[in-house]
Amino acid sequence: MEVIIRRGHPRLMAASYSPRVWLALATIYVVWGSTFMAVTIAVRDVPPLLAMGFRHVTAGTLLLAWALPRGDRKRDPLGWPQIRSGFIFGGALFLLGHGGLAWAQQTVPSGVAALLIGSIPLWMALLDRVFFGKRLHPSATLGLVVGFVGLAFLFDPFGEGSFDRLGAVVCVLSALAWAAGSLYSRGAALPERPLVSAGLAALCGGALLLVAGAASGELGDLHPSAGSIGAIGYLVVVGTLVGFVAYVWLLRNAPISLVGTYAYVNPVIAVALGALFLGEEITGQMLAAGAVILVSVAMIVRKSGEVLEPGRGLRRRAPVPVLEGDLQGK
Repeated sequence: MEVIIRRGHPRLMAASYSPRVWLALATIYVVWGSTFMAVTIAVRDVPPLLAMGFRHVTAGTLLLAWALPRGDRKRDPLGWPQIRSGFIFGGALFLLGHGGLAWAQQTVPSGVAALLIGSIPLWMALLDRVFFGKRLHPSATLGLVVGFVGLAFLFDPFGEGSFDRLGAVVCVLSALAWAAGSLYSRGAALPERPLVSAGLAALCGGALLLVAGAASGELGDLHPSAGSIGAIGYLVVVGTLVGFVAYVWLLRNAPISLVGTYAYVNPVIAVALGALFLGEEITGQMLAAGAVILVSVAMIVRKSGEVLEPGRGLRRRAPVPVLEGDLQGK
């Protein structure tokens, strides 16, 4: 990318993304929008932590069985540093993120859960700014704010309703955990091969989920049905083997602000599927808020390729400005 230097304000030209980036992004837009409905069906007969544990242990095992024998194994080893990072990454995304979400969806409708999980981009931007000094273009920042307003309008967390308030809070905390884990992965000692990295995280997170489910007494409530088994199978194949692999690849090949826009599109898809297959209500308020959300996505995508000079963060000091004269030896 071409670098343009301004006095005290270096920045990169806006990036043009490859078709692979847009294909991967479209995949997680659609796939993860449908998984909210699948989770609701799965937890009807299988306790939430065990359901997500079966999902991710199965998917992680399949991914590692396929990917480990392939690629540059000598320069990309799988040792204790990678396993430790896999437990941290997988624990944040799957134990806290998916485990908390599945627990909440026992009492929170799938569409509502998706709307609350839509706060992920806001958490990503906030954590990236606080810890790493990452600055967004003003219009991208405005897009985040507009998106959050749209989500709040789509579902008023302080208004009247029959949803479980504790479940709603857990959904928001799950979004925070997912955002934190995604940011952690950028500098973690995870394997370089995306499929190995995704498989390791899924297996580690799934193991933690199974341990947590057994420790909480979920084994006594395990009564699987054909519907729950089918939903878990869908989550394994489509949600993890397809969706999560695309997500891990995107984290390494696209700006985090662009990747995070999936959380604005997923609620729209989840609300529509919840109404169509689960009988969940769609109101005029939902339609208006959905339009606001799509506008916010456009605002973020438009400027997500511009990288502004980093500021000060808890894990990064502000850089010393570089002047044009300094580059010329003056």
